[in-house]
Formats: sequence, C-alpha cells, structure tokens
Amino acid sequence: MGVRGRLAPPLLLAVALVALTGAPAAHAAPPTSARSAPAPLPPAPKTAEAVGYGGAVASVSAEATDIGIGVLRNGGNAVDAAVAAAAALGVTEPFSSGVGGGGYFVYYDARTHRVSTLDGRETAPLTADQNLFLENGVPLSFADAVSSGLSVGTPGTAQTWAQALRLWGTRSFADSLKPAEKLARTGFVVNPTFAQQTADNATRFAAFPATAALFLPGGKPPAVGSLFRNPDLAATYRELERDGTAAIYRGDIGQDITSLVQHPQVDPASGWDARPGQLSMADLAAYQVRQQAPTEVDYRGLDVYSIAPSSSGGTTVGEALNILNDFDLRHASSTQYLHDYLEASRIAFADRNRWVGDPRFVDVPTQGLLSQRFADSRACLIKPDSSLTSPLAPADPRHPGHGCAATGTPAPTTYEGTNTTHLTVADRWGNVVSYTLTIEQTGGSAMVVPGRGFLLNNELTDFDFTAAVPGVPDPNLPGPAKRPRSSMSPTIVLRDGRFDFAEGSPGGSTIITTVLQVLLGHVDRGMTLEQAIAAPRTSQRNAATSDAEPAFLASPDAAALTAIGEVFAPNPEIGAATGIQALPDGRLDAAAEPVRRGGGAASVVWPVGPQ
Repeated sequence: MGVRGRLAPPLLLAVALVALTGAPAAHAAPPTSARSAPAPLPPAPKTAEAVGYGGAVASVSAEATDIGIGVLRNGGNAVDAAVAAAAALGVTEPFSSGVGGGGYFVYYDARTHRVSTLDGRETAPLTADQNLFLENGVPLSFADAVSSGLSVGTPGTAQTWAQALRLWGTRSFADSLKPAEKLARTGFVVNPTFAQQTADNATRFAAFPATAALFLPGGKPPAVGSLFRNPDLAATYRELERDGTAAIYRGDIGQDITSLVQHPQVDPASGWDARPGQLSMADLAAYQVRQQAPTEVDYRGLDVYSIAPSSSGGTTVGEALNILNDFDLRHASSTQYLHDYLEASRIAFADRNRWVGDPRFVDVPTQGLLSQRFADSRACLIKPDSSLTSPLAPADPRHPGHGCAATGTPAPTTYEGTNTTHLTVADRWGNVVSYTLTIEQTGGSAMVVPGRGFLLNNELTDFDFTAAVPGVPDPNLPGPAKRPRSSMSPTIVLRDGRFDFAEGSPGGSTIITTVLQVLLGHVDRGMTLEQAIAAPRTSQRNAATSDAEPAFLASPDAAALTAIGEVFAPNPEIGAATGIQALPDGRLDAAAEPVRRGGGAASVVWPVGPQ
C-alpha cells in the first residue's frame, strides 16, 4: 500500500414509500413536479447508529442507506452498494450530489489489503484560463458567478461510478442504477431538511424555469410530508442504464448539459444575468476519472489513507496528524487537546493554501507535505499556553528545516461551498468504501438540465478568481481542463493492514477539520465513532477566528481556550459526518449524525447476526 509520508502505489431494500402510493404510470405524473398527498406522510425513519453483521451503510439519507443495504443483502459488495446508494442520494439529496457533479472515491480491498482511490473531480473547460472569472480585469462576485454557466465544470460522478464498478464491483452499471431509478419514479417523503434547503434557494431556483418547475411547484417549496417524484431523473437513469456513461460524455444528455451551460435558460421576469459558460462536448469527451494512489500517514500505529491532490484533504489531514504525533492527546486535558488540534489545523492550512492544487498544472510537494520531518519542523510553533495568530505564514516542505522560522507571505483560505454529502459502506468480506460527492454550493449552479431532472454543479467557483495574495504563486487559479482544489477527505484507517474504521464529511473547507476532529476524538480521546461524530465541533483554517458550534461555545473549554488567545466565531453547524468501525468481535458499527443536517441514517445487514 505504500511508504510512510508519501503517495502509496496504485441493507434489506425497503423503500416503504412506494407501498404508500404504488408506482404510477409514466404518463400519469407531470414532467417534473412534487405532488402532495392529502395529508402529510411521515418521512423515512433514521437511526444514527447500527451495530451488526454482514455489511453496513451510513449516509445522510434513509432511502439511500436502505438501497445500499438491499444491495449488500442480495450479494453485492461494498462498491456495488456505494454506487447504488450514491445514485439514490442523487434523488433524495439533489442539492448536494448527482450526475451533474463530482467527487472522490476511496476503496479498501480486504483480499489484497490495498487502498485505491478515484479522483472524479470536475474540470474546467479546455478553453478556460486564469481569467475565467474576470470581467474587464475585475473579478466577479461569488453571487454573480455561482448561478451561471461560468461556474459549471465537466461532471465526473457518472464516470466515477462506472469506473469503480469496472475495477472493483460485481454488478453492472445498469443494475446499480435501477433502485435509484425506481425511487425517483415512485417518490420519497419530503423531510424538513429538504424543504428548508429548497426554501433557502427559492430565489435562485425561481430564476431558472426548469429548476422552478421541479423544486418550486406552484411557486413554493414542497411541503414537509409531501411526496416528491422526479420522473425526469428516472428517465435519465434509464438512459444511462441503456447507453452507459456515453449518454453523458458523448450523447444526448451531454448535449443537453452543454446547451444549458452555453445558453442558460432564465426567466426574464427574474432579472437575473446568468452568464454563459464555455463547457462543450469536446470537454465531456476528453474527461477522465483519475485512478491514483492515496495519501498515507502513520498515526499512533494506524495507517491513515485518504485522497491525494487535486483534493487537499489527504495532505492537510495528514500533515496535521504528523504534527500531533508527538503530542500526548490521550492524557491531555480536554482544553489542551483542543488547543493542540486547533493549532495543528491552523499550521496545516497555512501550508495547504500555498502549495496544493491540481498536480497536472502545479508542482504540489505532496511527499514533503506528508513527511514527518516537515511536520516536526512545524510542530515547534505550538505553545501550550498561547495561540498562534492567523494568517500564519506557510513553510516550504522542500526545505523542512526552517518550519518555525517561515517568512513567506500568508495565503488565506478562500471560500468553498459547504454542501456536499458523504457515504461509508462495508461488506461481509471486509471491503470498504469511503466516498464524498458533491455539486458544491447547496443547489449547485441552481440550473436543472431541462427534461433531465438533475442540477449542474458550480464547482469552478472553488478556484481562486484571482491570486489569493498578489505577487505570490497561487496553485488554485483556473486553467484549461484543470481541477479546482477541493477539501473533500474520504478516509480509511487500517490497523496492521486490516480495516479499522472509515469516515468522511461534507462542509467545504471544514471537511478537513471535521474529519480530523472525529479521528482524534475516536483514536486519542477514547470516544466511540458515534460519540466522536456527535461531539461539538470547532474549526480553525488559518483564519483570525475559529468557527464553533453553539454547544462548543457553551462548554468550559471554549472559555479556557479564549483565555489563551483563541478567538471563536459562531457557526450553527459544522459538517455532517458518517463512518463505520470494525469492532473486535467481528461486528460493524455504522455511525451517522444524530442531529446535524436533519440526522443521518446508519444500518447493518444483520443486527443480531446471520439468520
């Protein structure tokens, strides 16, 4: 699997909602609409933790988790279940995921004890350059850029699914999409999170007729308890089942995507100026998912694997863990533990912002960022009784002897949309998937492809519109076919070559700190995985303030940290993690959020053992 500090070489399907209404004839429903039942229906129930045998799935969606469990129960492996569950998330979590977006797929093969990854990140058009978001030499505002064709990158999700199945799955691409196709056709009950996310985006969605027709029937968000159907998405899945990913990358679906990007369809009454983008069929035809080696670091005798650049997740979590390797977090007070975690995050983000981008375009010193020697040279910055001041200057991992005397220009952490989704899957044979997928902003670009039922991403706004620091090289400027830097951090942890636990989260740049805090809480502080996921969060990303959830701000640790110089800014919710742990007795412990994002859904194939 690899050398330390550098890149390593390469359940019961029960969607009860269908039984409430039956499967309607294809012509019986309007083209794309939410339809209300006479009285509110109960949303699908969720359980935040499940322990048992035979495989496990954890996601934010009860329907997606149930579909994944159904695949496992019927003999599919972790990859089969992950793809089927991800396709279902495209139905129930359309503002976070879908075939209009991208993501990162991390896979552990129990037979070979190897971890492999797929980079399915979206790419800029072949015609893009570093001036992509400039008008008359002035950068666009994020608000002007996000809901436009300019923000849309070449989607990678469908190709990620197909490649994962080819490499490691046992089911066909078509079979893997069928449960989600049925879910889109028959519908699911709208929960408060779905309704609130729709309402939060109502103004953007109303500007685009196809989006308004799907998500704002009658001009209003769907009501909690109503049945939401998406027959256009069901038809899109059927076309993908029949024609494979060629339908997107060379066929009719791709033509519809590029037509919308180049000629956004806007309601004139909205007054919205949706700038056209450059995405073309040539971009779709040229797109390739990258199979690449994971990052790997040794932490407390555990092998921690994650995604390498273009995402900054693996290198930044890895550097922070290396910094903390010589700190006794197990026996430290809770305040000292949190202080060390925040400071390690601050330092790792300082280096991430300066050095990490798409490695096909910039020289990313991945091996140096993951080296223990470099981390040791940065760890000396952490003092037990005082906090560092941000923005902190980066150090050069190619010259690690000067980490505590770094004099470079600090690079700020630029904005990333906080909406994404993560699912974790393990099967009866010990194979594991940790998969984070996204369309970036909540609701992506706000543009539903007419007649197709899915939103397009706004992933290109993850590029820096101009250099973060004038005169300092910026690894994250736009470029032709370049992947914007991500913070997604799907993680798998092995102990002695065997699966121990896996986790991941949405949350923009807070993904990195969420994954790090969950890992430290579990490994160092003795929490179960569910306890570590539920614990109040704080996030430091080389900024003047650290984000903190209300429960964290109310804790004695917040006051104690403030007394030594930490400054907190309230954030109502940080991340929405899921994970799975292998227990010593052979059971699997699947864990999801109890409250955040409306709570997650964890399930196992056999709660009390094989029947």
